[in-house]
Amino acid sequence: MQADRFEAAFRTDTGRVRDHNEDAALSRPDLGLFAVADGMGGHAAGDYASGAIVAALDSVGLAASLEDLEARVLERLEGAHHAIAARAAQLGGTVGATVVALMVHEDEFACAWAGDSRLYRMRDGVLSQVSTDHTEVQDLIDAGTLRPEEAATWPRRNVITRAVGVTGPPTCDVARGRVALGDLFLLCSDGLTEHVGDAALAERLRGGGPAEAICEALVEETLAAGAVDNVTCVVVRAARDLAAE
Repeated sequence: MQADRFEAAFRTDTGRVRDHNEDAALSRPDLGLFAVADGMGGHAAGDYASGAIVAALDSVGLAASLEDLEARVLERLEGAHHAIAARAAQLGGTVGATVVALMVHEDEFACAWAGDSRLYRMRDGVLSQVSTDHTEVQDLIDAGTLRPEEAATWPRRNVITRAVGVTGPPTCDVARGRVALGDLFLLCSDGLTEHVGDAALAERLRGGGPAEAICEALVEETLAAGAVDNVTCVVVRAARDLAAE
């Protein structure tokens, strides 16, 4: 079975400041699909957007290949985009959500994302960020006009440049790679990375332990730091050698 190839868990929390949770998560080891969506728009809007994305992705079914799974995911995201845009028209405001999705088939993976929800991979003790934020501050860093160490205090650091439901049909970036036995993936909303930097993430993921315990520890660390936003994480470990099957 596909499901027993992975050890996976997720946790989401409203945080210390917000009065409702606009994040949503999906963990479908049986489909090789995992996602985090971070909504924006307030009550009956941001939570609708993230929920619409997760509900759409939950319907992908069992794919025949990574390319098939990727096509199904992007198709569902486009459908979610139209549903969210219709909701925004009803409410007369901005409604949308960032999303990051991890797709795994056999020993290959793909990551699709729009916005600043992230995918990290821990392999052999080394943490790498697979996704690249779609934010104004990342654009400035890429252009060489802002140093990475300045990003944490940049006034517009949370302004995103892509989201599902906001600016035309969703334009996702996609990264692909191979999965090795023991690879540990972390999908998260920016409510986690706002408080827990890469060095702390690496230390926590390098420490090992069950996926559920890692999720619990990351969210508790964020709450202890003040959790000014909703916080959501999905942890996925390749528990069997996919290349040998």
